[in-house]
Amino acid sequence: MLCAEIGFVNQPKNFGASLPGVYRQCAVAYTDFWKSYKTVIPSKRHRPVGKETGQTNPIERLNHTFRQGISRLVALLVSVWKEEE
Repeated sequence: MLCAEIGFVNQPKNFGASLPGVYRQCAVAYTDFWKSYKTVIPSKRHRPVGKETGQTNPIERLNHTFRQGISRLVALLVSVWKEEE
């Protein structure tokens, strides 16, 4: 599952409200101990775990893949933009 919320960083929203009902009832979010997660993820479904447990590896890998793809896209856009000048 992949979900994104666009908004101001300093105004946390209820993360669970943006999910379909079946995910709100069954989903469990494994995160690190960053305190901001407590404000946006319902405590009933939030499981803070250490990095050494391996529970956060899938999302870390996905985030890394996104960062690589976005950096390539930005490099491509910058090169096209420079060619037009």
